[in-house]
Amino acid sequence: MTEALHRLVYHSSSRIVGADDDVDEALRDILAAARRNNPRMGVTGALMFTADSFVQVIEGPRAAVERLFQTIRSDTRHDGATLLSFGPVAERAFPHWSMAFVGGPALQRRFETFARDSGYDPARISADASLDFLQKMVRAQEQGARVAG
Repeated sequence: MTEALHRLVYHSSSRIVGADDDVDEALRDILAAARRNNPRMGVTGALMFTADSFVQVIEGPRAAVERLFQTIRSDTRHDGATLLSFGPVAERAFPHWSMAFVGGPALQRRFETFARDSGYDPARISADASLDFLQKMVRAQEQGARVAG
């Protein structure tokens, strides 16, 4: 019997400090670990990083998702990891990504528009709005990569 698929959405404040190169290195480390470990746990998802916060969607077997979130909550690069939603889902939102990533200057401009238009406040944003925004950003990056490639 296969364990039911679960999705978790959270936000946290970033505690990553330093020069741009230091921040980039910390993000590369986070993504490398996720892309190395998530496939063997059956986890997929997406991570968004802005200058001061993370929003992440994690999908997979319940036990793996719970374990991963506990690891994130104890990670010193995160502050105040707040659960927005957690529960069973019929299908993955990011089935082809061990961990998609959206960040950088293009994201920052889109995120600022999203924040202004939605009244974004990490303490009040809904999991559905976060998931929808991440899916749109990942799709835009995928389309850009196909056009550029």
